[in-house]
Amino acid sequence: MSKMIKSVCVGAVLALCGSAAMADGGANKDEAVAMVKKGVAHVKSAGAATAYAEFSDKGNAAWRDRDLYLVVYGLDGTVHAHGANGKMIGKNLIDLKDIDGKLFIKERVELAQAKPNFWQDYKFTNPTTKKIEPKTMYCERLEQTVVCGGVYK
Repeated sequence: MSKMIKSVCVGAVLALCGSAAMADGGANKDEAVAMVKKGVAHVKSAGAATAYAEFSDKGNAAWRDRDLYLVVYGLDGTVHAHGANGKMIGKNLIDLKDIDGKLFIKERVELAQAKPNFWQDYKFTNPTTKKIEPKTMYCERLEQTVVCGGVYK
């Protein structure tokens, strides 16, 4: 009986979480944290070159979830992986500004140099809606890089 009650409770929680995420069509903060942690572990186990190629492959469902994808920047601002725009790979975007003039890559790199993990707010184009929207990005430093995944607010 206890197992059945547990199963029903777990199912209800999963249904509620899933419907909340689907209601607005986007991923949530917990999903972003989980994907970044999974990405960091994958870089460590598979190696940077393999992991970055997989993160940047838009057809790889393991690294895309609705509007959630991973990006990896070197601490100099160079893009190593980008789940939404592979054309950015290899470019140094340290001087890139959002619509409000915020140097968000520079800020990200500075935060990564100061903290092992953090949240960062800025505005960016949502790949699902194609509109510029407020975004919050969860990031973890990994050696001389920062691995990030964000959600749109």
